[in-house]
Amino acid sequence: MQACPALHEDESPPMPPIIAISRLSKTYAGGFEALRDVSLAIEEGEILALLGPNGAGKTTLISIVCGIVNPSSGSVLVGGHDIATDFRRARELIGLVPQELHTDSFESVRATVAFSRGLFGKKRDDAKLEEVLTALALWDKRDAKIITLSGGMKRRVMIAKALIHEPRVLFLDEPTAGVDVELRKSMWELIGRLNRSGVTIILTTHYIEEAEAMADRVGVINKGELLLVEQKAELMRKMGEKLLTVELRQPIAAIPQSLAHLGLTRGADGTTLTYRYDTHAGRTGIAALLSELSAAGITLRDISTHQKSLEDIFVNLVSDKP
Repeated sequence: MQACPALHEDESPPMPPIIAISRLSKTYAGGFEALRDVSLAIEEGEILALLGPNGAGKTTLISIVCGIVNPSSGSVLVGGHDIATDFRRARELIGLVPQELHTDSFESVRATVAFSRGLFGKKRDDAKLEEVLTALALWDKRDAKIITLSGGMKRRVMIAKALIHEPRVLFLDEPTAGVDVELRKSMWELIGRLNRSGVTIILTTHYIEEAEAMADRVGVINKGELLLVEQKAELMRKMGEKLLTVELRQPIAAIPQSLAHLGLTRGADGTTLTYRYDTHAGRTGIAALLSELSAAGITLRDISTHQKSLEDIFVNLVSDKP
């Protein structure tokens, strides 16, 4: 039996993930398969964006982790606590801001947020209440009835309710759905501040720019399957890929063998060739491409370029699934 390697004095064992999801599936009574064999480890302190179209399974995944929906199979650990066998301890670590605004409209901001703290068995803490409301720019509205607040302020109240019991993890389900661009950017700044204070953030979104602006990692989910989870920096590297499209004067039936090493893609009607290159590379190979096209007797009509984006990656992943 092979012994485990010893840690050096200046090393510490790796921290376990704050959330460990293993082979999670959910099939509803009517036979609809909302999640299929999803496994995911979420590290403490990160911002993870789950990107996917409506109906992809994002809300079902969050609902299972938060104990709102029971899984058909699989397991979830939150801070080492199993959501099935140690639900109370697991749920104490989680704050949830659902997509829909659910608040007691005729209560004051102060009362509804304080009540949420009590639901988790926490003692009254006026200093913590002031701290949370101040951080969310709600302190001046503390005695206002929720029914009198704007949509953006109501969403901030939902976040305050989710934070008041001091969770280590905050789930935000479509946090900026239905809000204008200015308010959306304000929400991004707020979520960034929460994360810097030590809260792990998991947000679902179908806004590509939201994932680009905020996330450390991006996961793409579609039809109940987790298709990709990668560091945003790695995705940005992939976004460095550019496509150069060469429009030909005369269509070609096939790419000449002498050009096979260039990885060209021929258009369906034979009038275009597409060349992929990395904008971050020292050499793009475009000059050599043009020279070799000329040597092969292929004359050009026009050239255009297209920068690959996270949206392209997302669309390709989703459209590739049957």
